[in-house]
Amino acid sequence: MSKICQITGKKAMIGNNVSHSKRRTKRSFDVNLFKKKFYYVEEDCWISLTISAAGLRLINKIGLDAALKSAVEKGYCEWNDIRVIA
Repeated sequence: MSKICQITGKKAMIGNNVSHSKRRTKRSFDVNLFKKKFYYVEEDCWISLTISAAGLRLINKIGLDAALKSAVEKGYCEWNDIRVIA
């Protein structure tokens, strides 16, 4: 799986390291991603998501079901991509 948040759609950005002498070399700014398990009450099961810290705050704010529906609607993830833990 690639380094993309399943809730917010955040992914790595490309930028430059700039030295004191102003030389520029390419680098990537990675997203603060981690795997987290959630209990999905509507389906009565546990699911595993790869989310960023901002995605976790969004789930805490609007709820898991609303965040998942919003992510699927915006195209950040599909219902088939969400891993159900038995």
